[in-house]
Amino acid sequence: MADSPRYLVTGASGQLGRLVVEALAARVGAANVAAVVRDPAKAGALFPAGVSVRTADYDQPATLDSAFAGAERLLLISSNAVGSRTAQHRNAIEAAVRAGVRRIAYTSLLHADRSSLGLAEEHRQTESLLAASGLPHSLLRNGWYNENYVAGIAGALAQGKFHGAAAAGRISGASRQDYAEAAVVALVEDEAPLTVHELAGDEAFTLTEFAAELSRQSGRDIPYVDLPEAGYRQLLEAAGLPAPFAALLADSDAGAAAGALFDEGRALSRLIDRPTTPIAASIAAALG
Repeated sequence: MADSPRYLVTGASGQLGRLVVEALAARVGAANVAAVVRDPAKAGALFPAGVSVRTADYDQPATLDSAFAGAERLLLISSNAVGSRTAQHRNAIEAAVRAGVRRIAYTSLLHADRSSLGLAEEHRQTESLLAASGLPHSLLRNGWYNENYVAGIAGALAQGKFHGAAAAGRISGASRQDYAEAAVVALVEDEAPLTVHELAGDEAFTLTEFAAELSRQSGRDIPYVDLPEAGYRQLLEAAGLPAPFAALLADSDAGAAAGALFDEGRALSRLIDRPTTPIAASIAAALG
């Protein structure tokens, strides 16, 4: 069984992937899990003992063929190469078909079919590729990670303010751990030809509320400063972010202002059978 694990996780060395592999190994046994990575030399100590490591690159289809061989179910974690993801995902889906994979679960975006976010287009294209493949599949339409905003805490504390462009938009965030556990449940349990999971946190927050909670926990007055989308993009670029990534983040905040990151269906907490992680807990973990 160790030579032919039933479950594969691509992008396994990433922040989400590592959590998925750990939770999946705990559920189905490490010998049933393979972590697919681009650089195995950097991945050796990342995974639980008994998890096999396979090498593949989304841009090299032949490597995908060998990595996917013998697997029954595949978690396709979306690539972080924004702008190239559709082609990369097409390679992975076609390789899964050739390898005889029976089901794919894919990490998409909350309400991808109707989302106004610029990020959504490549996810929509990938969802269409999955539909065309004929393979049974699950769409894990993940909402925003709490960590996306928690990552800005150090800068906010240094500057004495927290910047954004989300206005009063409510953000139904959850932790990466929450989304990782949901991916495991869907990968193992889903059976329908198509299952769509709209996944988001139980408790939505505005960035004003985020800043207020950060102020409370840090003992500092950290107000939220709302900027126009273009102004926020320029601020991010000035802070050293590459222009395309700054534009993506600013667009996402602007989308949040219009409700693109809000969902009150509570499908995520039902899937993982516990409440999702509130933003206050994620802030506390970051400060701790």
